[in-house]
Amino acid sequence: MMTETGGTGQTAGVEQVDVVIVGGGPAGLAAAASAREAGCESILILERDAELGGILNQCIHNGFGLHRFKEELTGPEYADRFARKVRELGIPYRLNTMVMDISRDRIVTAMNREDGMFQVKAGAVVLAMGCRERPRGALNIPGYRPAGIFTAGTAQRLVNIEGYMPGREVVILGSGDIGLIMARRMTLEGAKVKVVAELMPYSGGLKRNIVQCLDDYGIPLKLSHTVVDVEGKERVSAVTIAEVGPDRRPVPGTEERYTCDTLLLSCGLIPENELSRACGVEISPITNGPVVNESLETSIPGVFACGNVLHVHDLVDFVSEEAEGAGRRAADFVQGRLATGGGARIALRATNGVRYTVPSSVDPERMGDALTVRFRVGAVYENAYVSVYLGKDRVQHRKRPMLAPGEMEQVVLRRKDIEACGGLDVITLAIERD
Repeated sequence: MMTETGGTGQTAGVEQVDVVIVGGGPAGLAAAASAREAGCESILILERDAELGGILNQCIHNGFGLHRFKEELTGPEYADRFARKVRELGIPYRLNTMVMDISRDRIVTAMNREDGMFQVKAGAVVLAMGCRERPRGALNIPGYRPAGIFTAGTAQRLVNIEGYMPGREVVILGSGDIGLIMARRMTLEGAKVKVVAELMPYSGGLKRNIVQCLDDYGIPLKLSHTVVDVEGKERVSAVTIAEVGPDRRPVPGTEERYTCDTLLLSCGLIPENELSRACGVEISPITNGPVVNESLETSIPGVFACGNVLHVHDLVDFVSEEAEGAGRRAADFVQGRLATGGGARIALRATNGVRYTVPSSVDPERMGDALTVRFRVGAVYENAYVSVYLGKDRVQHRKRPMLAPGEMEQVVLRRKDIEACGGLDVITLAIERD
């Protein structure tokens, strides 16, 4: 399906579009609206699902939009605000459309039932494909492969959209936000959630979700635990968990057996970057997303990335903010407003507890007056400092009562500070005790 709102041309069987957005979730919608407001008239969104909104359509809990709209919204309500904006701006989109390939010269190959296989020549491409759950096969859980094992996101869709209950007695492996939210959701639908087991010594979810989804319902969270056995051939009948040591191997004698008919997996999210890799985009081994500069531009000129395909976010409000920046930069690229820069590219170095930074480099001539750098830490830190060094000079030293891997952090770099250093070749982010 495509909304017939114009804005695309066609030459020799290949459509000509200024900006192609791959993905119609919250990142893609925000990027498209931002590109239009930045002056691009020719924009096309390609979405593989049957409707706009992405994963938010199945996230019926509230808590979205607190930063962006200063009010609590459900996932569908948040997505609808951006979908309505896209429609009001007259931005064309094609649903049920699978993007098959993106070439280095930005020719996008896609297909759907109405158009068959088609190609679009884009002035710029914004990658906004989101992320997917880590599957059970990647987790090396011993035991049979019976029915009753679901990723938390699949269970969420079954309950919230399809109207099916995956089971009545539940064990959850992993304490990511989706798993925590599904612990509460399954409880509200009458299921008994017996335990949430987490391999790491800390939760992978937001603190507020631990409190609201587990503590408020008396659901135990066992840190440094994992599943060591799954019983049942036709259907899950029991799950055994055990404590793990510092080497993350099960400790003999700590096994606990829970009878259940369902095992939900909430073991992390992976950016959807098959298209990016096939295109030749450089991928970060830490985030599994594209390596980008201050303009959110990948290693291929004119190809930008934002949202969970770039790095997994904790809050959708920050996804939208980041995507709007990518949309503006894509419009600038098409219209020749994106400065080529003077070649003075400065590396951003993550060290001493900081796992990665987005972006990974900065050109002062292209960054504007200020640049938000987002990052995650690799462990839990209490009463620690987030420090920023321009070369050897520490220019920021901000105390935080708590830093955790489940929550994204950010610092703001000022162009005037960078330019004042002169000859700078590295900016370092670190966690320090004093």
